[in-house]
Amino acid sequence: MEELIIFIAKHLVDNPDEVRVSVREGERSTILELSVAPGDMGKVIGKQGRIAKAIRRVLKAASIKQNKNYVLEIV
Repeated sequence: MEELIIFIAKHLVDNPDEVRVSVREGERSTILELSVAPGDMGKVIGKQGRIAKAIRRVLKAASIKQNKNYVLEIV
């Protein structure tokens, strides 16, 4: 899943070298923390959070196939 989020984020931002994803294991889910350059934050979130919601939907669909629960946090 980490690679999926990196792939999507790198194609959205101007500085793809600054895209980072860290993974934290929670009790019930795995938390993926996405960090990008400060100037690219708006491109990842989008107007009214539409792009962030779309990324979360893709992550949820992919996680159903793996029978795991993933949560995306944009840092």
